[in-house]
Amino acid sequence: MPLENILDEPVVCFLQDLHSQGEVIACLEKGLVTEAEEQPGQYVIKEECKKAIMRVAELSSDDFHLDRHLYFACREDRERFCENTQAGEGKVYKCLFNHKFEETMTDKCKDALSTRQKLIAQDYKVSYSLAKACKPDLRKYRCNMDTAMPRAREAKLSYLLLCLEAAVHRGQTVSGECQGEMLDYRRMLMEDFSLSPEIVLHCRGEIDTHCSGLHHKGRTLHCLMRVSRDKGILEGHCQKALQTLIQETDPGADYRIDRALNEACESVIQTACKHIRNGDPMILSCLMEHLYTDKMVEDCEHRLLELQYFISRDWKLDPILYKKCQNDAARICHTHGWNETSEFMPPGAVFSCLYRHAYRTEMQGRRDSSESSEVSSEVVFNLSRDCKTEVQRILHQRALDVKLDPELQQRCMTDLGKWCSEKTEAGQELECLQDHLDDLVSSCRDVVGNLTELESEDIQIEALLIRACEPVIQSYCHEVSDNQIDTGDLMECLVANKHQKEMNEKCAVGVTHFQLIQMKDFRFSYKFKMACKEDVLKLCPNIKKKVDVVICLSTTVRNDTLQEVKDQRVSMKCRKQLRVEELEMSEDIRLEPELYESCRQDIKQHCQNVVFGNAQVIECLKENKKRLTTHCHQKVFRLQETEMMDPELDFQLMRVCKQMIRRFCSESDAKNLLQCLKQNKNSELMDPKCKQMITKRQITQNTDYRLNPVLRKACKADIPKFCQGILSNAKDDNELEGQVISCLKLKYADQRLSPDCEGQISVILQESALDYRLDPQLQLQCTDEIPRLCAEEVAAQEQTGQVEECLKINLLKINSEGCKKEVLNILKESKADIFVDPVLHTACALDIKHQCAAIPPGRGRQMSCLMEALQDKRVRLQPECKKRLQDRIDMWSYAAKVAPAEGFVDLAGQVFTSPAKNYILSMLAMCVLLLFLMGLLCGRITKRVTQELKDRKLGHPWVAPLSKDRKGYIQIN
Repeated sequence: MPLENILDEPVVCFLQDLHSQGEVIACLEKGLVTEAEEQPGQYVIKEECKKAIMRVAELSSDDFHLDRHLYFACREDRERFCENTQAGEGKVYKCLFNHKFEETMTDKCKDALSTRQKLIAQDYKVSYSLAKACKPDLRKYRCNMDTAMPRAREAKLSYLLLCLEAAVHRGQTVSGECQGEMLDYRRMLMEDFSLSPEIVLHCRGEIDTHCSGLHHKGRTLHCLMRVSRDKGILEGHCQKALQTLIQETDPGADYRIDRALNEACESVIQTACKHIRNGDPMILSCLMEHLYTDKMVEDCEHRLLELQYFISRDWKLDPILYKKCQNDAARICHTHGWNETSEFMPPGAVFSCLYRHAYRTEMQGRRDSSESSEVSSEVVFNLSRDCKTEVQRILHQRALDVKLDPELQQRCMTDLGKWCSEKTEAGQELECLQDHLDDLVSSCRDVVGNLTELESEDIQIEALLIRACEPVIQSYCHEVSDNQIDTGDLMECLVANKHQKEMNEKCAVGVTHFQLIQMKDFRFSYKFKMACKEDVLKLCPNIKKKVDVVICLSTTVRNDTLQEVKDQRVSMKCRKQLRVEELEMSEDIRLEPELYESCRQDIKQHCQNVVFGNAQVIECLKENKKRLTTHCHQKVFRLQETEMMDPELDFQLMRVCKQMIRRFCSESDAKNLLQCLKQNKNSELMDPKCKQMITKRQITQNTDYRLNPVLRKACKADIPKFCQGILSNAKDDNELEGQVISCLKLKYADQRLSPDCEGQISVILQESALDYRLDPQLQLQCTDEIPRLCAEEVAAQEQTGQVEECLKINLLKINSEGCKKEVLNILKESKADIFVDPVLHTACALDIKHQCAAIPPGRGRQMSCLMEALQDKRVRLQPECKKRLQDRIDMWSYAAKVAPAEGFVDLAGQVFTSPAKNYILSMLAMCVLLLFLMGLLCGRITKRVTQELKDRKLGHPWVAPLSKDRKGYIQIN
């Protein structure tokens, strides 16, 4: 049929002469392309004309000479770029296509080539080489046009590519020649957006606004990707057109298809990924692994994230994931073929389905907020091992950037803008969302919560954190890091080794941040959740925050232990994990939110320069306890009470004394560790830093009997009996400043305590006699006197009782009545046991050995022995001992004058506690005996006088009257 008969009237392609038919055909081809792109001023061409135009283009596909317009437009360019390329089989076309974006290529040739490429996009037969190479495969896999296939109105080239790519992804064989041709045309579509009518049609406004002038080498497409990724302002049809184009070109299968990415990342691939075969799909994964590392360059980073943004939204676009998981996806998630879609299971929902089954969501009770929730099965399917590995790999990649997680970005778009607009560095956006978890809208909170739970099970998903923690992992956690899914072991290992020398600041900050996030919900701690979920449901229902759950379970365990319940309510596996959580929480005050909030202002005031972690802030608050606000003081006191009952929770003590505990207390029960350390404190093998820490804890214990569990138990009956007045006046939340212990010390001196309590007070007296700091009342009352009178002794820091000795010697110079009273009490206590007076005990050690070896210590027995030896002229004591004893007698005499007995009980107490007790009692006995003898003598004399008087009355004229007169007598003869 002549061409004139099939032209539409509106088409203004006039035949000027017989030799202008090439121009007319070119004009019609442009009209056909313009109509497909629905550009303004488009021509309407009849279907019969369209077929004729495409047929002409197909006939000229073998030799470019047959396309007269293109031949004349590109004649010079052919000589410049394709001089050695023989005509025929479409070779010149392909050569010119490859050089289309060269700067020296003429514009008219570029235009003609673009028109030719657009025709190929509409009908693959216009490409001779593609049609010839793929004809058998097209027939084999029945890839001819089928209107029932999705996107039926799109160009045929897309069908060819999608159909044959689907066959490749299914593992079926497609000839190498055909795959080579497909690769060329996929690259062609990625290089020039104008070859895709849908992009031109639906993205015209975005291109004009954001991406004008970037036509070359795929830059316009990457610009559109960037606009979609960074700003999220692409219109829905444009976004869909981009997603469709990426599926057609499938750059995930071979990064070389994306020329912009290839050129930007060439240097990175040559250094970081040189071990991977060129064109292998693993190249993209390798590039993602090196994202935000020193080997990554900025341009490559941008192009990579722009492409991954779209790949992450369709699981099929990751060829490795699709290959490993297609069977699992079909079985579990009800997916169809590679190039088939389903409204019931959209592409973005498939991965959510896979990862839920990979991490056993239903078993864990994780929130199900994904798009595919309606297809979740009650039955938990297990993924194949290979699929689990790939799901894990994708999750690792997504953790690098929140925009790579479609569900997270969609649900949290508003919250990201509200709370995290300034968080632009890698990984900061997710951390920001986790920090504001309670402030997020419910849909965003659910998806962030799910992701955080997932991280708690497999912290390797946090690729940036794992990268920062590599030195620690290699040194201490390499065994658990090799697990496919670590079930929380790796994070537990990192927490346990957070203060090793290999730990860098970035890793420590990341680990601490994750610990802080875990406090928001106990489900964010995988091991704790799995060990205690049944116990929480039974014993702590409706409690969400981890710290509250820990307190609830710990209280239950403690109460069952105190009541000696046979079957504890908290299971054994939960108790073990609960212990781990308690130990971790003791390391950083921020992990105990209630304590942290109560002391926030005190921390700013007293511990501003103290670094969090290693329990340093908690230790700072303990050291400044007297200056804390009331509420904070009470919280710190409660914390100390808990730590004293369970020393393992005292992080600083356990850290500083770690080696000493191994040396001295390896067989001790955890509850008795501090007691064991105190007993070995003065050993020559004791580490000085540990000794100093033990002393700190002893000082703390002596401020309040409630902080000394052993004393509290031993003196359970004595405290209310002798010190009830102190307890009555005290408030539950206030410390007693050592008053109860001072009360017990006085009763010890009076020898009125029970044996168990007496033993504990004896230990306290001996310890505080060596170090005045262990006597809180002495410190409190003698605050001014000690530095004034005993500055040299304090500076010496010998802890041999020299400060107390100084105060005793300078008793007359003490101005403070309270201090003087405390020193007098020390003197009184020293009568009860020579061990309480270390200076005297040291001076008289040899004499005690010789003179009092058979006498047991305590109750003043050895002191009495020395006093008797002092009075016995036959015994020769050491001069220093004799001098010290005489000084003590003088001091006691002065103490008796200054503080005389206030009653018979006090007097009796002083007598019985006096070293001269035997002498005093002997003298009292002699006095009583003398009084008795005198009584007997006086009685005999009185009896004799009485008898004489009676005899004298019988001889008197007056006798007892028979009748009484005024005086009661009558006169008789």
